[in-house]
Amino acid sequence: MKLKKGDKVIVIAGKDKGKKGVILSAHPDLNRVVVEGINISKIHQKSRTKGKPGEIISRPQPIHASNVMLVDPKTGGRTRVSIKNIGGKNIRVSKKSSSEFK
Repeated sequence: MKLKKGDKVIVIAGKDKGKKGVILSAHPDLNRVVVEGINISKIHQKSRTKGKPGEIISRPQPIHASNVMLVDPKTGGRTRVSIKNIGGKNIRVSKKSSSEFK
């Protein structure tokens, strides 16, 4: 999986298709990522203290990594990624503009 926490991505499939967001967490073992503002679900939470009412919380849920693509730093569109070894370090590079990702 070539996605990391903090990457800007665009959703390419599903109910949130076309939306952009930042990856909040990545789960490579499950091949899923949590993206800010994408795949929001409402969680009903019980009250934790006596006398307080329960509440409904909106929380982003994981989405499969194949349904998102990285946003190209130069063009702002979606792009595929290649990995190049520069100076002994593997660096992710955009296929469209050949610019490096942070």
